[in-house]
Amino acid sequence: MTMLDHDTYNEFRASIRRFAEDKVAPFAALVDEEARAPVESVKAQLEVGLPGLPFPERFGGSDGDLFTQIIASEELSRVCASTSICTSTNWLMMAIVQYGSEEMQQDLIPGIVNGTLQTAWGLTEPRGGSDLMGITSSARRSADGWILNGTKRFITNGGWADRYLIFARTADKEFSLFMVHKNDPGLSFGAQERKMGLRGSPTCDVIMEECLIPHARLVGSEGKGASYITDALHKSRLTIGAHALGIAQGALDEALRYTTEREQFGQPVARFQMVRGMVADMSVKIETARAVLYRAVDFYMRGDPAAKHLASVAKIACSDAAMFVTTEAVQLHGGYGYLKEYPVERMMRDAKVTQIWEGTNQIQKLMIAKEVYAKA
Repeated sequence: MTMLDHDTYNEFRASIRRFAEDKVAPFAALVDEEARAPVESVKAQLEVGLPGLPFPERFGGSDGDLFTQIIASEELSRVCASTSICTSTNWLMMAIVQYGSEEMQQDLIPGIVNGTLQTAWGLTEPRGGSDLMGITSSARRSADGWILNGTKRFITNGGWADRYLIFARTADKEFSLFMVHKNDPGLSFGAQERKMGLRGSPTCDVIMEECLIPHARLVGSEGKGASYITDALHKSRLTIGAHALGIAQGALDEALRYTTEREQFGQPVARFQMVRGMVADMSVKIETARAVLYRAVDFYMRGDPAAKHLASVAKIACSDAAMFVTTEAVQLHGGYGYLKEYPVERMMRDAKVTQIWEGTNQIQKLMIAKEVYAKA
């Protein structure tokens, strides 16, 4: 598919929306309340081939392009942000298709596609996440393999995942990527974090204490990890943008439904001018964010260098839209918006982290300003 194949993309969106509403939405409140992985909706995704969406057909995948991933992330987040992030985290393992050995690909990708393997990335550490070059986790070569030491914090799918892609220091100014298995000696996990939102997305510390892995688990070339991560983060910011955008769209949908059905002073709340003004502002935020996100995706798919700059712009636009729209949606629900029985309460909590992770919006602004000044 290409960016001009609008009918195909629209059909794909419609099919994912139906799936999300039928098989994902019914469990969204439950996994949030129980703070557990969305196993029901993740398993149901096998019916429509979502786990293998971006992966090559030779592994049983769909070979879907980035825009299909953006659409799917958006539509899943529209009803359950936790399901969406658990799914898109697996898609980040496209880095193994790009840089990993054939043996590593054969060991990992088919398992993701058939739903038997869950994955995680290990980047952030206790002392910070934005300064990736300041990490202290280390890997040293021994006769028996690589020995890893360090702690990774706030790891999405942590403890639940079977495979962990770990970013570690291999020399003073060199970094590498390693594939660590859940049952590797020396690997352990911290307690699951008690989070404000995205409670259905398992998150914990990943701890490596003299963790020994085979030499073959080095991803790509030694010392090239920083360049691999930079490319992966560029792409993942677009998916995170879609994640935030989907939350915003879901909140607007709920607000429209509620204000149309709710009556005050003998008429639907949707008839009040102030309410309509709020809804219009919410719609403007969403459509503006969607436009810049899709433009960034278009640039990325065409290999345009400006995509890097636009990815940061899109990440800010989408996450700020998510926070603004969900807050307004709660307001439009009045007192009911403060109750857990209404999805907007969950959506508002889920939205906040989108302004923080994958590079805080403040870090994104620094990157944007640097690019703008470079062109001045």
